[in-house]
Amino acid sequence: MRTILVSDLHLGTRSGADLTRHPEFADLLVREIEGMDEVVLLGDVLELRDRPIAEAIELAAPLFEKIGEAIGDGRVVVVPGNHDHQLLGPWLDRRRLRGAAPLGLEQVAKANAGALGSLARRTGNAEVVLAYPGIWVRDGVYATHGHYLDVHLTVPTFERLGVGAIERLLGGLPADGRTPDDYEAVQVPLYSFLYGLAQGGERTQRVSGANASARVWAAVYGRGGRAPSRRGKAVGKVAVPGAVRLAERLGIGPLRSDLSGAEIGRAGVRAMAEVVRRLRIEAEHVIFGHTHRRGPVDGEPGWSLDSGARLHNTGSWVYSPGILGRSSRDSQFWPGSAIVVEDGATPQLRALLDDHSHADLREAA
Repeated sequence: MRTILVSDLHLGTRSGADLTRHPEFADLLVREIEGMDEVVLLGDVLELRDRPIAEAIELAAPLFEKIGEAIGDGRVVVVPGNHDHQLLGPWLDRRRLRGAAPLGLEQVAKANAGALGSLARRTGNAEVVLAYPGIWVRDGVYATHGHYLDVHLTVPTFERLGVGAIERLLGGLPADGRTPDDYEAVQVPLYSFLYGLAQGGERTQRVSGANASARVWAAVYGRGGRAPSRRGKAVGKVAVPGAVRLAERLGIGPLRSDLSGAEIGRAGVRAMAEVVRRLRIEAEHVIFGHTHRRGPVDGEPGWSLDSGARLHNTGSWVYSPGILGRSSRDSQFWPGSAIVVEDGATPQLRALLDDHSHADLREAA
């Protein structure tokens, strides 16, 4: 059996940076899906913080149709993330009505209602299921979007600060082991708030802060390898460290003021390891998305845990020039990657857009 995992498509992004909405990039991904038995869309498939959900569904539908044609009568698994958490709505309502047990590492249900049900009907003969908060792809191979990382990240992103504030208000989380329900309790209120703002249209989306972290990073470090502005340098020297000090005085942290691409990457790997430990995920391989940082690449340290487990990250399909170097050689945030899992083999990272330049990606976005 062959499975391909792709995350962070963010279909419906108002800026147009969601590359797979454009036929050139959608077709590249779909060619990789052809011949697979299963495709796992590992979170943030839809961007539900930029526009009303009905618009996002219509923009996502063409890719779902192409995926359905490529996978035939295979299986499509959708694992919601933080930007499309509302895809869980009908399923969560059914669980509450039934008085369901606490969340485990994997719950699987038919995708036959709500926004996801609408998209499932565009995939032809494929079986479409919802899995949350993750899916056991094989014995020993577990995959989850990775939004629980935001509780542990040391980078002061908008989401990290928001989740930290909610955690503080609720009295904190257990000091050691945690359950998915523990994470959901401090993260879902923020997701619901940002989603609600987006449903009000473009004006409310502009003030939602959903893309605030990317804008700050671009101001401080420049875009596409270009130098930052004088104002951006001032932000980096004063505003970011000041925000970190304030957050830590409020009991949110620990945080670091380093917003460099290298530190964001290291922080993501540390947080992945922490989530594996806290949720007691007993697997040989654990696959994440969320950070948009693919890996491991070229034997990087830190991706193998003391338990023997190995971490992996699918990367993204979003063109975010503020966090990229001059080319794919300079940044592990370069978009266009996926992970393939075959029976009895180690998950393999595939980079599909490394031969594309900034100009190629900018033209589409």
